[in-house]
Amino acid sequence: MASRLVDKTIGTVHLQGFSVGGEETVVALPEMNLAFDVGRAPREIISIDHVCLTHGHMDHSAGLAYYFSQRNFQGISPGCVIAHHKLVQPIQELMQVWGRIEGHVSPARIVGVDEDEDFELHQHLVVRPFRVRHSSTSLGFAVIDVRKKLKPEYAELSSQQIVALKKSGTTVEYRLEVPKVAYCGDTALGNYLDHEYVKNAEVLIVECTFFEPDHLERARQGSHTHVVDLPELYQRNNSPHVVLSHVSRRTGIGGAKRYLREFLSKEDLARTVVLMDMPRVITRSSREEAEL
Repeated sequence: MASRLVDKTIGTVHLQGFSVGGEETVVALPEMNLAFDVGRAPREIISIDHVCLTHGHMDHSAGLAYYFSQRNFQGISPGCVIAHHKLVQPIQELMQVWGRIEGHVSPARIVGVDEDEDFELHQHLVVRPFRVRHSSTSLGFAVIDVRKKLKPEYAELSSQQIVALKKSGTTVEYRLEVPKVAYCGDTALGNYLDHEYVKNAEVLIVECTFFEPDHLERARQGSHTHVVDLPELYQRNNSPHVVLSHVSRRTGIGGAKRYLREFLSKEDLARTVVLMDMPRVITRSSREEAEL
């Protein structure tokens, strides 16, 4: 069966996803055993153990019960959904309702978090939530590679000397955080862009739902990003790769790319990927591309 998810490697990050504004959004990082949002729970994410739910809107959360049910049906241990504290009880209630419909309640783990409440995926990888500007329970999530590095002042010591220092109680290492992915979900521009783990992530995934000039007010009312916001977003961000998601069908990929060429510099276009576009990089290299 052909997959409806796009499959891309951006920098060192492999992702699979589908995102159309108002319809469905799900982005998976298979090698990290992590997904952002669940969409309608496509088969590719059923085996992924952790789902970070940005908010409760149906196009991002409709497949929650199916995700847990399918894991139970396939004999996989219960998955874990990480969401805002205020969404934990409603999701639990949802599972109870579906249990009455299905005849049994599928086991589910739901973890409530808020900004800066890290969730450890494993020893060297954490998910860090951050608040964004959408609904009152909306969160973005950063995936951070946590490493321990030897302090520079001990670099010339032998391994035996370092072991001796550790035994004496001396701290010889420091914590180094390397942000790999920052996933912002649905949001207007906001202070979340100032977090070091957002602005310096290797890959920034951010929505851009609206493009047409007469849709600016709709973007503002719904706390979404409009293409006119992107120059400021790029100025505030250092990520070498920016993935744009949540483009609506009313604009389409070709229309979105025309607006991007109008509003973004050549340098910013070079680090831009439209999630649902087949080419990995937008260019100005051909007349045919410009006419899309």
